[in-house]
Amino acid sequence: MLHFLRVTLAAVCLASAAPAIPAEVGQQAPDFTVRMFDGSKKTLADYGGKVLVINYWATWCGPCKAEMPMMSAFHRRHKDEGFEIIGVVTKDSVSKFKLKPLTAALSYPLASSLKGKYGLIRDAGSTTYIIDRKGRIRHSHAGSFELEDYNEIILPLLREPA
Repeated sequence: MLHFLRVTLAAVCLASAAPAIPAEVGQQAPDFTVRMFDGSKKTLADYGGKVLVINYWATWCGPCKAEMPMMSAFHRRHKDEGFEIIGVVTKDSVSKFKLKPLTAALSYPLASSLKGKYGLIRDAGSTTYIIDRKGRIRHSHAGSFELEDYNEIILPLLREPA
């Protein structure tokens, strides 16, 4: 009996120590909890039926900052079609207090943290995950995007049914 308890305890410890499987293209998007700059929390369910971009970015990343006006304009044009963006500031960026002017200028919200199986790809300054209306990860990318990329990837997703 003691041997059984030791084996069971060891199995439970190993299972809980196993690394999280990262979010993968083609798979159902793992749930997340994101803490927005205004203090509210949101989860994947809050974006159900919408095309969602999760964009990790750093204040020191030039390409990250360069893509933000394009992302904001694209969001303004397509938010009524069920398109949302969450900008997640990486931990090595400046404080959210210093980002208040940027927050006011963008059409999409910024978040200070995201808990879930998402993160930077290859330690890039910018990493983006695109989730379709059915909650599947359709694209992940390390680096910044151009408008043509958004048009090619996101516009077809907006035409798909929920």
